[in-house]
Amino acid sequence: MGSKVIQAELWNRSAHDWASLQEKTSLPCYEYILEKLPVMAGENLLDAGCGSGYFSQLAHRRGARVTGLDASEKLIEEAKKREPGLSFICGDIESLPFPDKSFQSVCALNSIQYAENTSDALLELRRVLTEKGKLVTMIWGNKEDCQAFAYLKALGSCMPPSPGSGGPFLLTENHMLQDKLKDAGFKLLHEIDLPCSMNYPDLNIAMRGLLSAGPSSKAIGYSSYEKVYEAVSGALKPYIQNDGSVRLENKFRIVFSEKAAT
Repeated sequence: MGSKVIQAELWNRSAHDWASLQEKTSLPCYEYILEKLPVMAGENLLDAGCGSGYFSQLAHRRGARVTGLDASEKLIEEAKKREPGLSFICGDIESLPFPDKSFQSVCALNSIQYAENTSDALLELRRVLTEKGKLVTMIWGNKEDCQAFAYLKALGSCMPPSPGSGGPFLLTENHMLQDKLKDAGFKLLHEIDLPCSMNYPDLNIAMRGLLSAGPSSKAIGYSSYEKVYEAVSGALKPYIQNDGSVRLENKFRIVFSEKAAT
């Protein structure tokens, strides 16, 4: 079926809220990646799973020639509004519409875990990289390091059991992502579990941001908006600060790798 068919509808539902409220919570991770990634001015960079184009915009401002790809038509529309001069394409991470060796760098940030088949997606990302091209992947850190686990657990209570599914932390556990990268022909260079807090001025904004994500849409489709809202808002209560703001302390696992010689 491919990732696009599955993910497009889920992420289309609240694309504007994702673009305006949620995507920017990853800024510390994006800044770290851009500091560590040796992108030369004018080099081609693929933002695979670009969302509404926030990272693409930041990379472009560092001098990269950026192409963004995402499964969601609505998120691509938001990306084009954010940075009209960049190339944004709606497509499937498991079947990339680019020739071999098109990019010196590829970033798959909070996207690879949504591929229907992670191994197939990594092979596609490797195919479009030049020799010794760099791949950066970003996923959730360990459950115990992520207060957002409470939100994700609440979503899970609104969905049917999925036998065999490891959920959003599957690639984190037992270093599965790193193993899959090596199996796909990548050499691991550097990794870090980077602290990154999600901050919202109040509970309403937090709910709009968190419920804009694809997994939230899936839960809403199975249950109802009201049931999901009740479950998630209840899970967030311990993280409401004295001033009414909401703060979730998390860590994201960022892995830098290089296309190994065949």
